[in-house]
Amino acid sequence: MDDTTREWHLAERPQGEPDSDCFELEEAEVPEPAPGELLVRVNYLSVDPYMRGRMSAGESYAEPWEVGDVLKGGIVGEVVESNSEAYSEGDLVTGEGRWGEYSLLDASEVAPVDPAVADQPAYLGTLGMPGRTAYFGLLEVGEPKPGDTVVVSGAAGAVGSVVGQIAKLNGCRVVGFAGSDEKTDWLTEDLGYDAAINYKTTDDYGEALAEAAPEGVDVYFDNVGGPITDAVFTQLNLDARVAVCGQIAHYNAESVPTGPRKLPQIIAPRAKVQGLLVSDFVTRFGEASEQLGEWVASDELTHRETIVEGLENAPDAFLGLFSGDNIGKQVVQVGDRSA
Repeated sequence: MDDTTREWHLAERPQGEPDSDCFELEEAEVPEPAPGELLVRVNYLSVDPYMRGRMSAGESYAEPWEVGDVLKGGIVGEVVESNSEAYSEGDLVTGEGRWGEYSLLDASEVAPVDPAVADQPAYLGTLGMPGRTAYFGLLEVGEPKPGDTVVVSGAAGAVGSVVGQIAKLNGCRVVGFAGSDEKTDWLTEDLGYDAAINYKTTDDYGEALAEAAPEGVDVYFDNVGGPITDAVFTQLNLDARVAVCGQIAHYNAESVPTGPRKLPQIIAPRAKVQGLLVSDFVTRFGEASEQLGEWVASDELTHRETIVEGLENAPDAFLGLFSGDNIGKQVVQVGDRSA
């Protein structure tokens, strides 16, 4: 085992869109696990849009990082030293760890990884936090019913790609917004979406949506915000449900953008608009993980990861989220070249 580990720190707070100057790769000693802890060699680490909020000093639902702090996120890795009876050397686990080559994890806060169900990267996407977000966000907040029309923005991302598939499993018509023809083709040809709209080549979102969803929108799962959401709000049906999961269109804005005032659009349909945080369902994570695992094992749920190789490229992988580089879940491969 190595004596040192490389890990990424927050070098400075971003002003607007982050860039490479916000990150600094440093070397540190590999730590010893205390009682109840595991030392894990990181194979894959996750980059997610919510991390943008943690880079800013402003108040957010996730505690901000301080300048100089090690960046953290979901990881999958191999236990190389255990100080817990729950796991042994060689076990594969997933949990919240450091953007580095090694990470200390509390054994009570990790979950086992079963390569027989899916490859390791899937445990950072469909079988991880994004999958659970899709599961609870759609089923508990969106409350889909057979025959409903479900619209998903950011539909080819880590969360959106799972949302649409679960909606189809519940007998819904599903329409997705995504940012390239490759992505829209993936949604309709591989994931079973009934229609998909390339927002980058569409001039009128409202007109495109009316064509794709001629009977209106019963459930809207919003990962993006901005003009796509403005267009969807005009086509909500009676008793529509809107699950607000993310607003990536606004994450890098230096001031709050003012657009069309759309709240009047929810009065006539008596629509419900609700924000969601997957952490609110933490006591039910086991339920979601079991069901998602069953769907993946039976090929009812397709997963896809965009893998960026090399710890040194983790900042680029994160920045790529804001230009839509990924299809499915964006992960960084740190080790384990065989998986």
